[in-house]
Amino acid sequence: MNLQSVFLKHVCVASWLVMSVVAPLQAKEAALLAEDPVVEKRLVHISEELRCLVCQNESLASSRAELANDLREEVRKLIREDRSDSQIKEYLVTRYGDFVLYRPEVKPLTWVLWFGPFLLMVLGLIGMVYYLRQRQTEQANKSVLSDEDRRKVQEILKSGDAP
Repeated sequence: MNLQSVFLKHVCVASWLVMSVVAPLQAKEAALLAEDPVVEKRLVHISEELRCLVCQNESLASSRAELANDLREEVRKLIREDRSDSQIKEYLVTRYGDFVLYRPEVKPLTWVLWFGPFLLMVLGLIGMVYYLRQRQTEQANKSVLSDEDRRKVQEILKSGDAP
């Protein structure tokens, strides 16, 4: 064995030892579930219907963001205060707006969320039909050569002379 391979082997062993000591220090302890399984079950049910304000495309139940943890604690506290599911959602909507609901209610304030994509699609289709018809009309209105003009073009092409 040469000196280089021995050195490389010692570096590998040393890095393995360092990682085996450092990695467990970075591990976090699992979050404790609520003491009451009924509270935890309600929390999961409610938080599946709420949106994580950080992730935005995840439910509160599946998000691991710090704010999501804080909101789940808030929901636990409200459950322990014997509030109903609708009261909890009302409280969160009052505090954070309709955006906190994963499926916002259909009301005038949220019509844009519910119907906006369809309206944009219909407007796009109308615009495309209008554009295609206008283009078709323009092509039909292009000036067509008269018989006299065709004869002149044929003469020029046959003679090879430029006008």
